[in-house]
Amino acid sequence: MFLLFEEAGKFLAGRVLSEAEASVQVELDSGKRVKVKGANVLLKFEKPAPAVLLTEATLISQSIELDLAWEFAPESEFGFADVAREYFSADASTIQQVAALIRLYEAPHYFRRAGKGRFKKASAETVQLALAGIEKKKQLLAQIEAWSHELMAGQCPAPIKDQLYKILFRPDKNAPEYKAVVEASRASQTAPLTLLQNAGAIASAYDFHWQRFLFDNFPKGTGFPKLDAPRIAHALPLAPVQAYSIDDSQTTEIDDALSLQGLGSGSVVVGIHIAAPGLAIAPNSAIDQVGRARLSTVYMPGYKITMLPDEVVQQYTLAEGQACPAVSLYVTFDEATLSIQHTETKLERVPIAANLRHDQLDNWVTPAWLENPPTAREGEPQLPISHESLAFFWRLAQHLKAGREVVRGKPENFNRPDYNFRLVRDHTDAPPTGQESVQISVRQRGAPLDLIVAEAMILANSTWGQWLASLGVPAIYRSQASMAPGVKVRMGTKALPHAGIGVPAYAWSTSPLRRYTDLVNQWQIIACAQHGATAALAAPFKPKDAQMFAIISAFDAAYTAYNGYQSGMERFWTLHYLKQEHITEVVASLVKEMAGGSWLVRADHLPLMLNVVGACGMMRGEKVRVQLGAIDAMALDVSGTVIEKLASPHTATDDAEANAEDALDDMDDAASGPIAIAMNVDETATDDASTAP
Repeated sequence: MFLLFEEAGKFLAGRVLSEAEASVQVELDSGKRVKVKGANVLLKFEKPAPAVLLTEATLISQSIELDLAWEFAPESEFGFADVAREYFSADASTIQQVAALIRLYEAPHYFRRAGKGRFKKASAETVQLALAGIEKKKQLLAQIEAWSHELMAGQCPAPIKDQLYKILFRPDKNAPEYKAVVEASRASQTAPLTLLQNAGAIASAYDFHWQRFLFDNFPKGTGFPKLDAPRIAHALPLAPVQAYSIDDSQTTEIDDALSLQGLGSGSVVVGIHIAAPGLAIAPNSAIDQVGRARLSTVYMPGYKITMLPDEVVQQYTLAEGQACPAVSLYVTFDEATLSIQHTETKLERVPIAANLRHDQLDNWVTPAWLENPPTAREGEPQLPISHESLAFFWRLAQHLKAGREVVRGKPENFNRPDYNFRLVRDHTDAPPTGQESVQISVRQRGAPLDLIVAEAMILANSTWGQWLASLGVPAIYRSQASMAPGVKVRMGTKALPHAGIGVPAYAWSTSPLRRYTDLVNQWQIIACAQHGATAALAAPFKPKDAQMFAIISAFDAAYTAYNGYQSGMERFWTLHYLKQEHITEVVASLVKEMAGGSWLVRADHLPLMLNVVGACGMMRGEKVRVQLGAIDAMALDVSGTVIEKLASPHTATDDAEANAEDALDDMDDAASGPIAIAMNVDETATDDASTAP
């Protein structure tokens, strides 16, 4: 005696060894003995043998036409043998009965299971819907297969190209486009990114990085809605000063300027004037919502995505030849000792005498020129500001920097240069293509004009931060508990010290056209200037305001992403420069020994960090000549091999230790995705130099 039973959704058959009231002992063809519950037994039979029964029944089941079986099936509940007798004959064999069972079991869209070997036929409507779904699925599978073959043949179907970045970085794993890429990748044994690149889905490495950045940060595009910039309704007094801004030539968001009064009188008043969009833009207004959504201007070589529309920026920017609304901090210094005697904040209109451009003047305004009586020099530009004024600003900047360094406990190291990137192209109103020629020039950190602006902005941010705290008005602060390696700069609402800069409190307030945190802080400063001791009641943001914490969280994430992209694009153009100039070797300094014996090195004359091999037994700080390997613009990567040792090791300074920590942080960031981070943006004086292109 044999029997057919169901176990875990499968049909099995075997020889009966013994029977009990609720179970049967069965021996399978494999020799395995199993205990089968009586409820799972479907059929007992004498012949054929179990293996023959299942093989022949499975074969015959595929010949059963489901439409015909559905027509023959009773309207009421029925067993599989009933259908076999209706479909085959009244004397349906055991094999035919089991064939009917298998066919009914695998067609739930025609027959709903109603118990052990029993079924109930589905309604005609259900069958039609199910068949339509099956046909659709069949067509979808065929489409996936066709797309997969196209990809492997080096062609990218339009639907996949349209969803390229979603497929790569935020996929819907049930989408046919995603499945086609996975199938083609598996069949061709090619990484998805390489597969898509070979199929022409990615126009260029630059476009890949650009589109990925937009996908992650600007999914709705970079355009602005139509916005009208409100005019400042306040009747502001005209300041009795002439102010000068100092920015890069490509800067359009001019949000800071300086003035000087009383030079030679023994008591000098320095004015730090900040563009005042906060006097016109109201919290929660349409323009504010745009700024809060973007949170910062995004900079990259040759292009930028502004936080606010250009027509709004131009309404409040500190353009030369105009009396511009400003929030001004006046700091009175003893001219001899440069000690601070008094500070005052005013809301006013400030005459902007000139917009100076440091990239045009750095070669002329040097420490030697500032510290000595000026002499005529061939080709020297005519400066609209006096030598005496610039010399005083230079002396003051050095004094302020030295004071901060006392608090920091060590001097700021400006030995490592900054680099400027300039793309050679006719227009800048559209993103680069990645094919432009790039010029990389060195700008020494701590250059006079750079330091003058940086120290003035640090003074303003620190002074206003302490003033807001003294009046009980919350603000957004940046703080750093110590300069120990690994201690990061944090954002919060408490006026805590910033060890890296060397100030007791630091509230970003000097770039309200470029950073949303500065606009928020400007609203708070305006309330203090207007209401004094009662400002806490009038300020837009109150203590422990949930909105302020939300702004901090969103800004921190956005600013990190924007800086990461800027660094990644600087690395892209650096790698592009290597190919453009046919550079195959660089001189570099060893920064940090990595796992596996490789070293992280920093190129001496390019903004480039890379991993190299061949420096075993060397020490940090040693100079080496590096042979560059292949450049991968998609991964923003280049490797190298040390081919020559150039200098003896030297004792590393604390700054070198910090730079090594920064480098490791950069490499960690780079490992998180295709956009590698080339350099860390130090939280030093350049933090507020307002020199981004």
